[in-house]
Amino acid sequence: MSADQDEREARVRLNVLTEPGDPRVARLLGVMGAQALATELAADGELLGLREDVRMREDGLDPAGVLARAAAAGIRYVVPGDAEWPACLAELDHVDAVSGLGGQPLGLWVRGPLRLDDVAAGGVAVVGSRSATTYGTSVAGDLAAAVASEGRTVVSGAAFGIDQAAHRGALGVGGTTVAVLACGVDRAYPSAHRPLLDHLAQHGAVVSELRPGLPPTRVRFLARNRVIAAMSAGTVVVEAAVRSGALNTANWASRLNRVLMGVPGPVTSAPSEGVHELLRTGAASLVTRGEHVVEALAPVGTATVLPRRAPERPADALDLLEMRVLDAVPLVHTAAAVSVAHAAGLSVADTTRALHRLRSVGLVRAEGASWRRAPQPE
Repeated sequence: MSADQDEREARVRLNVLTEPGDPRVARLLGVMGAQALATELAADGELLGLREDVRMREDGLDPAGVLARAAAAGIRYVVPGDAEWPACLAELDHVDAVSGLGGQPLGLWVRGPLRLDDVAAGGVAVVGSRSATTYGTSVAGDLAAAVASEGRTVVSGAAFGIDQAAHRGALGVGGTTVAVLACGVDRAYPSAHRPLLDHLAQHGAVVSELRPGLPPTRVRFLARNRVIAAMSAGTVVVEAAVRSGALNTANWASRLNRVLMGVPGPVTSAPSEGVHELLRTGAASLVTRGEHVVEALAPVGTATVLPRRAPERPADALDLLEMRVLDAVPLVHTAAAVSVAHAAGLSVADTTRALHRLRSVGLVRAEGASWRRAPQPE
């Protein structure tokens, strides 16, 4: 199944004439349809209060040519009606705007073999600070590796810090990962990540609402965040200050009823302060390792993580009387049973029985008629 060419070209026209995440476009699209809206907007930019913007962008616009040039560069434009279009993105049309942005994307430009519907089926967004600490990048990489090892796709934004660590963590275990950009998929932003993005384009996917060639802007980053949240079954925030783009992604995840998770950091760490607020208010579930993320996203009871416990020791099985006797047995020198009984406040008979029981489990040893503690492994 695939959208017809007229529909695709109409969406390309709208994609060129408007900015991503404009809720006015999403609203009119739902009423008029893409082809009628594109025709009306080209004829009268005042429809959206964008007359000058539209006139400038309309000049020489050839949607078919845009698609052809993209295809020649290995880039496809996926739109609603295509078999790989993630149905979950439609949920963006039913939640309130954030920072004046909202609505389902007109379409998504994709570079790479990974299908978008496969990503959305169980993708996990791992997001966080660009100026991440060593702790943050280490945790993000480990989480992403564990999630990817379970067959889930890791979704992030290819920025410095947590994003980069998440992508590399997934790739390190041979997993799949997707970068959602705030610029054209043919651009490398940041430029230092060109090798990473080229690798993702060969083995995963690089995705954007922006047509090829366009640069990133602050507002485009905010618009991009809603796509990351909507395309993922859950979002994990690793290190986010109180003013952080990652918290914007978290906000979208909450509005879309996606599973929101946060990794705690040191209580004195400013880069984790935003995450701590999510955890304190109950907006996010606390996770510290990949199996926690897998458990949070799996059907109830199918991936339960048991609490971690210290290794069992022989003394753990002792009853109260035996514990009292063990505490009374000296470690450095030996003592007779009567001396141990006096220290424990017990009868000699009870103490003697307990001493033999303690010897059987390797906690004490007899030296002639006296007793002492047996050395225990660390």
